[in-house]
Amino acid sequence: MEIPRHISIIMDGNGRWAKKQGKMRLFGHNAGRESVRACTEYCAEIGVGYLSLFAFSEENWGRPADEVAGLMDLLGRCLLEERDTLLKNNVRFRVIGDRARLSASLLKGVESLEKETASNSGLTLIIMLSYSGKWDILQAARRYASDCLEAGEALPLDETGFSGYLATAGVPDPDLLIRTSGEQRISNYMLWQCAYTEFYYTPVLWPDFRKTDLEQALQSYNLRERRYGKVE
Repeated sequence: MEIPRHISIIMDGNGRWAKKQGKMRLFGHNAGRESVRACTEYCAEIGVGYLSLFAFSEENWGRPADEVAGLMDLLGRCLLEERDTLLKNNVRFRVIGDRARLSASLLKGVESLEKETASNSGLTLIIMLSYSGKWDILQAARRYASDCLEAGEALPLDETGFSGYLATAGVPDPDLLIRTSGEQRISNYMLWQCAYTEFYYTPVLWPDFRKTDLEQALQSYNLRERRYGKVE
């Protein structure tokens, strides 16, 4: 079986899962932690280089204040509680997104865990936090424009060069993008990076997503021919 270098997952369905249990939405987000753990362990086991998880979008800041606060608190607790597991399993941890919107305490926890795991050489686990594809492209364009102003001229730019301005610079584009809960849209996620990504949609709600579901996604991925617009 061909193992993707980079798997990305849009973790969708936490709220609907919680509603089915007669619980608040935050209950579903907390339950989704076991799915994160299961996917991380399996990806590390089979040799996936990068696993990115769309945890919180720029648009999610518009959700009810109590839900946003609860999610940020949950993320902060996860950093502390999963620290030893990440270190033990040689997993490198990263967060990609607009850090300016994060609280000082959460940002401190993120930076601390990134620093502690920076030398780990196994799976790179990326949490996409306060992220959106349009935001990423816009901030990349601004950074390029700033460099041009500093240089006093329009600098040469191609696709590779522009990718270097993205928040995901240095991370290979996703080979496989999985979205749970049955929704079939990209939701403003890694718009530039997913130009040739294989998409896989599953009706399974995120808190129920486990190793067997990831295996099914990989089986589907291995049945596809990736020609990148070319003809064999």
